[in-house]
Amino acid sequence: MKSLLEMTLQIRKGFYGILKSTPREELLRIPQGYRNNIWWNIAHVVVTQQLLMYRLSGNEPRVPQEFIDKFKKGTVPDGTATDAEIDAIKSLLFTTIEDSIADYDKGLFVSFNEYTTSANVTLKSVDDAIGFNLIHEGIHIGSIFSLQKALKIEV
Repeated sequence: MKSLLEMTLQIRKGFYGILKSTPREELLRIPQGYRNNIWWNIAHVVVTQQLLMYRLSGNEPRVPQEFIDKFKKGTVPDGTATDAEIDAIKSLLFTTIEDSIADYDKGLFVSFNEYTTSANVTLKSVDDAIGFNLIHEGIHIGSIFSLQKALKIEV
């Protein structure tokens, strides 16, 4: 499982590069035919990983509740992102995974509340959550690539 978290860290480097190199107005823009933007996708993966691993195992997520409320499944972008929020997500892209690796090694994830995802995948353990999260992040990086194409952003 640790290797899957390390793969997640590699994907997060891609998210970080996109966040760092994309102008704010493009991060926040929603092209016609889309429901969200680049910014929401990046913040959403940070929040979702925390909910899947920490909340479902009865542990406190390591992201602020305001981020959870703003970027969890079912939310839509509000068209804003402060410098402080962007900087926080840039940091959380890495610290949340690094902390997850350390917490996994410490045996923090002893219990787990079974959960069926919107993709109809039932997660029965934190190991299942780690594996599913990697798929989830892959879906969202693909969504970002599609958004970049629609916004005509050179990559």
